[in-house]
Amino acid sequence: MFFCVLKIKSKACIVISSPLKTLQKLKGTSNSPSPSSSMTTKQLQDYWRNEKRRCRQVKLLFEIPSTRIVEQYLSKYVLYKIIIIQTGSFDGNKTVIERRYSDFEKLHKNLLKDFNEEIEDVTFPKKCLTGNFTEEMINERKLAFRDYLGFLYSMKCVRRSKKFIDFLIRPEMEEAYGCLRGGQYTKALEILVQVVALQEKLTKHNPVLIVPTLCAVVVCHKDLENPASAYEYGEKALLRLQMHGGHRYYVPLLETMITLAYELGKDFLSLQEKLEESKAKRDQIKVFTLKELAVREYIQ
Repeated sequence: MFFCVLKIKSKACIVISSPLKTLQKLKGTSNSPSPSSSMTTKQLQDYWRNEKRRCRQVKLLFEIPSTRIVEQYLSKYVLYKIIIIQTGSFDGNKTVIERRYSDFEKLHKNLLKDFNEEIEDVTFPKKCLTGNFTEEMINERKLAFRDYLGFLYSMKCVRRSKKFIDFLIRPEMEEAYGCLRGGQYTKALEILVQVVALQEKLTKHNPVLIVPTLCAVVVCHKDLENPASAYEYGEKALLRLQMHGGHRYYVPLLETMITLAYELGKDFLSLQEKLEESKAKRDQIKVFTLKELAVREYIQ
């Protein structure tokens, strides 16, 4: 049978369930007052307690409820359906992806290069010459891969790594950006919106990482003549770039937002001021448009 085996002080224990416990997520109030000298000690304590709760690490749970066998010319493999949900509260944005054995194997080999000490005691399911498509084998691997993902996610250094995040989002990203480059904006948007929900949970430690994806959504909505939706996602991207005025997406995003604000009858003077201020600090170099930046992402 194939399970993730962890060796601790020469003893082995078989992981038969996700190492992540379902926690009740406590939400801080979004309209909490800013800390000030006029606050009482109790008010300050309540403020920082709420801030700590609001910034608490998002917990994700991985489930593999089903599989499907894919048969192609000279090729046959099993696709594992992975459902990723946020624990502790109702998650209306659960993500569903599919990965095959070779995807898990590639992830494991890549992680061993950077985190050999952390995951060296994990026994990864080995390839078999026969019996890969039996119900027993598939069910065993479902459990093993579920526990494997849970174990990886339980380690901060691994769950924040680009290799782990890429395993969860890169195939969908490549498909979405391929559609964007081909002018299939509706299909690209459908995929990107799903990816954004997961990427946001995976990048709480560094919110700037999600900016390119949010900007790709802006581009799709803009080309589909949905300026209100484009502006909404543009605001989300700008919020994450508040302290990153030198980011390559900052100026192109501001230019797009000014155009959208004008089209929607919104005030764009503050955006114009930020744009002029940012350009004044930059050397006279070519600045790509938001769309030109987007089509350059995830080129295989």
